[in-house]
Amino acid sequence: MDNIYFSILRRMRTPLLALVVVYSVAVLGLVLVPGRDADGNPWHLGFFHAFYFVSYMATTIGFGELPREFSDAQRLWTLFCIYATVTVWIYSVGSLIALLQDDSLQRALAERRFSARVKRVQGPFFLIIGYGQTGRDLVRALTSERIRAVVIDADRERINGLRLEKLREYVPSLQADAQRPDVLLSGGLRRPGCRAVLALTSSNAVNLKVALAAKLLHPGVTVIGRSDSDDISANMLSFNTNHVLNPFEIFALHLKLALSAHCLTILNDWLGALHDAQLGEPRKPPTEGRWILCGFGRFGKAVYRDLTALGCELMVIEARPERTGTPPTAWIHGRGTEAETLEQAGIASAVGLIAGTDDDANNLSIVMTARALNPELYVVARENHLVNQELFKAVAADIRMHPSLIVANRVRTLLRLPLLSEFFTLARTRDETWACALVSRVAAMIQDRVPEVWEYTLDRDGAPAFLHAVALGLQPTLGTLLTDPRAVDQTVSAIVLLHQRSAQLDLLPDLETRLQPGDRLLLCGSTRARARMRWNLFDLDTLSAALGQAPQAGFLWRLVQPYLPPHWRI
Repeated sequence: MDNIYFSILRRMRTPLLALVVVYSVAVLGLVLVPGRDADGNPWHLGFFHAFYFVSYMATTIGFGELPREFSDAQRLWTLFCIYATVTVWIYSVGSLIALLQDDSLQRALAERRFSARVKRVQGPFFLIIGYGQTGRDLVRALTSERIRAVVIDADRERINGLRLEKLREYVPSLQADAQRPDVLLSGGLRRPGCRAVLALTSSNAVNLKVALAAKLLHPGVTVIGRSDSDDISANMLSFNTNHVLNPFEIFALHLKLALSAHCLTILNDWLGALHDAQLGEPRKPPTEGRWILCGFGRFGKAVYRDLTALGCELMVIEARPERTGTPPTAWIHGRGTEAETLEQAGIASAVGLIAGTDDDANNLSIVMTARALNPELYVVARENHLVNQELFKAVAADIRMHPSLIVANRVRTLLRLPLLSEFFTLARTRDETWACALVSRVAAMIQDRVPEVWEYTLDRDGAPAFLHAVALGLQPTLGTLLTDPRAVDQTVSAIVLLHQRSAQLDLLPDLETRLQPGDRLLLCGSTRARARMRWNLFDLDTLSAALGQAPQAGFLWRLVQPYLPPHWRI
């Protein structure tokens, strides 16, 4: 706020001094110049009447000689005052308008308003740096679940676009350089409600500086950074950035799993999908035969490394080897958009194609040319810009890779369902038979929509009835929580995927597992199952019935029991 006052006073110093000088001279002249009354006797205006007269004369809101008619000398001085004050007012107003249009003042005022709005945010929120495609999808997902977010982006058009979005929650936003520590502090970095800082810009250097500043200014906050450079990722991890997301590495691992663990890939697609999405099973990629990889940049290198680790036969096509380097195995110089280059790579006998250049037009051309030469190809297409989404849908690639959407989905999972990441980490250690059995269980439990995934923490906020039951000496189990409150001899359509107690993780725990306060559960199932389970967590009578106990006292009765005689209590 001091900077705003200083900027205003500095820019308006000369106009204000000009006004003071002109007014002072005008008032002093009126006081000194004598007038004549009807009898010809001289008289003088006092300072108060002179200032009053100059005030309404200079602002042109009226005119009248006060307290009696002026003499010719006074009228001559008044003429001088009129032109002098009008001129200085025009100069002052012009300077004020120029000041209000000054970029530095506008920026300072915007930061002041932004900081005030962030201070009014009640409860937890996430500080998102960068409102590109990743930030936009994340803000929509968070606000749809009434989770607050604060956005900072250096692009004015993106911030203006955010303000036009129809979101369920108001999102304070600021157009500024997030590399400045004071901007991060204005965004609420040190506020108790700041749960995480998400550095999601398209610049690795900016994300690195934001992550570093966040860890220095608020060491306890969770920091998630995006990086598609191995060097930047290693730098972020060196100062304990909580999560570093490389979209190319994430997708390469996904493609590797699709080739080696098809059922685990299905689980990943179902459990990580958006709520109410259509249930489907992806086409299984071929594991035997030649794959053609077009593009050996950062994305191509990540895919090449993971697929060669599986023993896949790969032929690489690269147009600019002097920039990207070349693989240690066979490769061909070219873009892959020409039939001649694809034929030289063996497209006729290939089983799969990966169009992974950084140019969407080239990727679309590669897919169309390859499909014309070999219609049976399994196609993976890299989509760099979401505006081309309809074009990539038209070429009907088996897998579409969009870096921003990959990062957005992973961040959404880390924020909403942190146990889901732990589940997949453990699931990757199991064999394909285990994954296929779980896929069958999930498919039998749901219809044509993907399952809903949710977490429960058995604490005062998430499971008050459970804590009350434990305090009464009861011992609820996982099976107890899955009991259908409308039919205690049945269970709801849900599966407990993971049980966490302190640092111990139990994958697909047994239903006889006894629960303790502080335990965390990851479940999947139908929306109805989730709603019915809440009765067991929040209503003590329902939980008692599931345990085979007599109904406990109602809420009001439990509230007044401590004040009643002992023989009245239950």
